[in-house]
Amino acid sequence: MDIIPAAVEAFAEKYTSPETDVLKRLHRETYLKVEQPHMLSGQLQGQFLSLVSYMLQPTKVLEIGTYTGYSAICLAQGLKEGGVLHTIDINEEREEMCQRYFAEAGLSGKIKMHIGKAADIITQLDEVFDLVFIDADKTGYEHYYDLVWEKIRPGGYILADNVLFHGETLLEPSRQSNNAKAMISFCEKVAADGRAEQLLLTLRDGLMIIRKIS
Repeated sequence: MDIIPAAVEAFAEKYTSPETDVLKRLHRETYLKVEQPHMLSGQLQGQFLSLVSYMLQPTKVLEIGTYTGYSAICLAQGLKEGGVLHTIDINEEREEMCQRYFAEAGLSGKIKMHIGKAADIITQLDEVFDLVFIDADKTGYEHYYDLVWEKIRPGGYILADNVLFHGETLLEPSRQSNNAKAMISFCEKVAADGRAEQLLLTLRDGLMIIRKIS
């Protein structure tokens, strides 16, 4: 199910800053060589993540779900001097590709990649984050939200991707996949959390911005 009409998407891309050469190459290689390339953030969302990073100028960022490293590069661009982005992925087979593009983007010293189960790694990170980006297994979102909450500074942000899940969240419950149901449950959890305020953007596949009030 296409949430955004193709003509609207094309118009938005036309008036959005283009991908850097590194991101273009990463985009192309992902579509040529990696399974499920639709998982790549792409121009519109990538530029959004980059601008959020530049606006916040974070010192510490956590990304849950690296895939091929596109979003990590975008999020790392606005880091303060000495800042670090921790990114977690369970698939070790893509690590070489990610590290290669981090180096090409000049960000190897700013991105620390962790391979393994996100829930295990998050609990081991002794950091206070300004920004967390959740883009991993959908049924794990609620657990990741709970795990990272105390690791985010007051006034910090969580970005959660794919909350519309290809439009399935708009269907009747009997037609929803487990992932779509998980996204609805996650949105309900956030909406009921008095410690947070949130905005669900209809960008790409649905992106929720959550600010930690307390």
